[in-house]
Amino acid sequence: MSPSELKTVLSSGLLSFPITDFAANGDFNAAGYAKRLQWLAPYGATALFAAGGTGEFFSLEPKEYSDIIKTAVNTCDGLVPILAGAGGPTRVAIQYAQEAERLGAKGILLLPHYLTETNQEGVAEHVDQVCKSVKIGVVVYNRNVCRLQPHHLEKLAANNANLIGYKDGFGDIELMVSVRHRMGDRFSYLGGLPTAEVYAAAYKAMGVPVYSSAVFNFIPQAAMDFYYAVAKDDVATQNRLLDTFFLPYLEIRNKSAGYAVSIIKAGATIVGHSAGPVRAPLTDLKPAEVEQLAALIAKAGVK
Repeated sequence: MSPSELKTVLSSGLLSFPITDFAANGDFNAAGYAKRLQWLAPYGATALFAAGGTGEFFSLEPKEYSDIIKTAVNTCDGLVPILAGAGGPTRVAIQYAQEAERLGAKGILLLPHYLTETNQEGVAEHVDQVCKSVKIGVVVYNRNVCRLQPHHLEKLAANNANLIGYKDGFGDIELMVSVRHRMGDRFSYLGGLPTAEVYAAAYKAMGVPVYSSAVFNFIPQAAMDFYYAVAKDDVATQNRLLDTFFLPYLEIRNKSAGYAVSIIKAGATIVGHSAGPVRAPLTDLKPAEVEQLAALIAKAGVK
């Protein structure tokens, strides 16, 4: 798949980031992960991102990363395109990106580099080097220490034809509108805030109709229903799902830092598709919180 073809794929539809299956001892569970992807693929997501933030990229070691991307690519071949997360120090991010390309991923989601404080010119150079290291399409994730401005993105796009997407993780309306107007149709645009459904209608109004759904991991049909409601401007359905599920869900998610991932794994366990525990430094939901989430899923009737 060429970068331009990937851009077209990512310009419509719902995206998702599968959680990564771990055994009780914390090791990657390839069989469980393949089974998960086989379950999720038919629901209609436009693309799946393996080893992304929800997939705990930050806690993976290189051999596991290769196994995860290989499993995802092989399992979803002919069903749904797989993009791979890549991040960390520049040379490490390049190694991950090149490995994902070798294994057949259709594109890269470039996650922020780790920890080091720098100016955005340095961040832009980091993005430039990763883009130049591969031929497949790259989506840059503006989040945390990566806060590229429109002029940075314009220069990067001019120098890298395979930089085809921009994912926003800040929720800064001024920045998002500025990027969208400066870059026009040069990029595909992805809403990437945690529990993106809450912001989906507002992002659509800004010209960003595509977003990634984390809850697709455990209530895939409801995630698709909400996406279609936004696409069709079905405000009644949006409000019903926001009131009965998403807003109460946020109350649980916001109880602790890191729960944006932990609550997804808890949800998967509740619906019978356990992916095992999260890895440190994340922590699993407390038993009472799991019970609260189970009661919410049951009461809302979401699947």
